Amino acid sequence: MLELSIAKQVANQNRIIKPRCPTLHAPKWSPQAPANRFPALTPGAHALPRTAPRVNRVHIKTYGCQMNERDSEAVAAMLRARGYRIVTDENDCDILLLNTCSVRDAAEQKAIGKAGYLQARKKKQPDFVLGILGCMAQNRGAALLDQLPDVDLIVGTQKFHQVPDYLDNLRAARDAGVPIGETIVDIAEEAGSQNTIKDHLLPQDSVSQPSTLNSQPGSGADAPLPQVTAFVSIQQGCNMDCAFCIVPKTRGDERSRPMDDIVRECESLAARGVREITLLGQIVTSYGRRDYVHTNGISPFVQLIERVHAIDGIERIRFTSPHPRGFKDDLVAAYARLPKLCPYVHLPMQSGSNRILRAMNRPYTRERYKEIVDALRATTPGMYFSTDVIVGFPGETDAEFEQTRELFETCDFDMAYVFKYSIRTGTPAADMGDQIPDEIKEHRNQVLLDILRRNSERRTASLIGTTEEVLVEGPDKSGARFTGRTRGNRVCVFDADPRLIGQLVPLKITRASVSTLYGELVLAGVA
Repeated sequence: MLELSIAKQVANQNRIIKPRCPTLHAPKWSPQAPANRFPALTPGAHALPRTAPRVNRVHIKTYGCQMNERDSEAVAAMLRARGYRIVTDENDCDILLLNTCSVRDAAEQKAIGKAGYLQARKKKQPDFVLGILGCMAQNRGAALLDQLPDVDLIVGTQKFHQVPDYLDNLRAARDAGVPIGETIVDIAEEAGSQNTIKDHLLPQDSVSQPSTLNSQPGSGADAPLPQVTAFVSIQQGCNMDCAFCIVPKTRGDERSRPMDDIVRECESLAARGVREITLLGQIVTSYGRRDYVHTNGISPFVQLIERVHAIDGIERIRFTSPHPRGFKDDLVAAYARLPKLCPYVHLPMQSGSNRILRAMNRPYTRERYKEIVDALRATTPGMYFSTDVIVGFPGETDAEFEQTRELFETCDFDMAYVFKYSIRTGTPAADMGDQIPDEIKEHRNQVLLDILRRNSERRTASLIGTTEEVLVEGPDKSGARFTGRTRGNRVCVFDADPRLIGQLVPLKITRASVSTLYGELVLAGVA
């Protein structure tokens, strides 16, 4: 009877269960009669009493972008609230969750390779739980089990908030001695999912135990580090339908969180010591365009920035990732009138060829892109720029790549993510002819990376001898020194007192590498 009672949990039309072997058969699934293994859960309810967990050490390995990092932090917080421990060493965990990326084939293959390696661990550690979350899970779903039959949990991008319930029940089944012969797969859409991933810090009464998801190696699994920066999700999904991109499939349609909800989260973060907020979304500049009206020529996104700017305690604001189409006059002007808005813009270019941009379904021209860059530099001298570029898009000629190279060099980017085009099944570009040979992609990739290296070396060298405002974030990877970022998003390494974590301090730059600045604090009496 115990097996039967446990076997009737988490029944909703959003999930399926796939057998791992021919001897175990899941009930036939349909939206009206879903497959069940555990009793139905209601929001905030738990199937079994919360007792001291036996299998409770969780490691989350994140692949991909800042959205993925943010989602991992949120999952970690939800698990921590259930009594799970977040550990930094994957060898010390009972549960390992891979939060995956699906933007490029290489990212998927890396995650699949890692999961394949971890499956061998299950033979040595019977209680070990392996889960795959995020974009690859959403994109492939149960098909992943053809390659990874021993995975316990596959959860898509709209169901992160269900992870604690699923793990609770997996763990309860093991504690009860019930054989686990099926994989939980939940990749269905869920109304309101944009509102489920929010405050990732601990509850107010637990601030003495800060997040440890990103604790430094060697600091101990539960060593607390004050959190002074935070990602805040404002929007999920995308309706842009770029020809090369799988994100609309993995993240769903564009949907925005209520503005008041976002502001309350930022206020809570500020009260807990966070000083820098990064607003996150697939296309942040599209925020609220269907939910709010322009007021005096100000877009909903800029209205949101204004409200976050007014919060006491928040000293810096960043955002990613925007779309060039969203850089209207109101957003450009915001950099001049809102001093907390950091002079750093990530502005995806993708190509410098107008024909390729049209083929990509990118609704701007190279001329318009350059206008935006020039306008931002005129408004804010010293603005820092990063970008995304794809080389080797189907049909890209040498002359068209030369247009990309010229625009890339002219814009003088400080940082860039240069990608060789890879086919993503289900996207329009996947079916285009004239795919570019890998060796040509590699050559074009290297050309842009060489330009970027020279640009970065020149920019960082120009900062030697200057004094930059740096937000002290915590120990560096070695644990011997401290790290932080300038307003232009340059990483800095320096000696400091731990009491300065969370403070904005002047740092005199003494030397520089391509991507990192080194300096000395301009503070009397501080080592």
